[in-house]
Amino acid sequence: MAEDTADPVEHVRHKPPTVLDRPRELILACPQFNSNVNLSRIVRLLGCCGVSRVVVSGRNKIDPEIARDAVHSVQVEARSSLPPVLKRFAAEGYRVVGLEQTNRSHDLMHYPFQRKTVLVLGSERQGITPEVLACLHDTVEIPVWGLPYSYNVATAATMAVYEYCRQFPRG
Repeated sequence: MAEDTADPVEHVRHKPPTVLDRPRELILACPQFNSNVNLSRIVRLLGCCGVSRVVVSGRNKIDPEIARDAVHSVQVEARSSLPPVLKRFAAEGYRVVGLEQTNRSHDLMHYPFQRKTVLVLGSERQGITPEVLACLHDTVEIPVWGLPYSYNVATAATMAVYEYCRQFPRG
């Protein structure tokens, strides 16, 4: 129930985006997904969060009905393989962080992201491949308190990107 105040609560649709002080230095890296819906949801997420770049391997399609306006603001770069790209990003000073459950994963809620970060996602069923795991500086995981054992990749990406944005709210 709304608070009893002089001004009633009004729904505001399509409020202007928050202006960032600087561009975000977060890049997402994604494998070939089984579902184009997942990648389209991730592109929409990136658009909402002011993240302008995602690298995808394989042949993925973006559904503009799902990604909405983000199809115009998020650069989608297709690559045949992720390891060479991740190594290049690391050489450019990016921290390459995988979103994966491993024996060395940090809890996402306590992980201090670096501003220049590449967040690497895994495939829906297999997660991050051993070849890509070998390219990572760190892995982070999201606590799971029930079953199934992990979140959908688009949902997990949303939580991780939002945590990054929480740590760098102005860009």
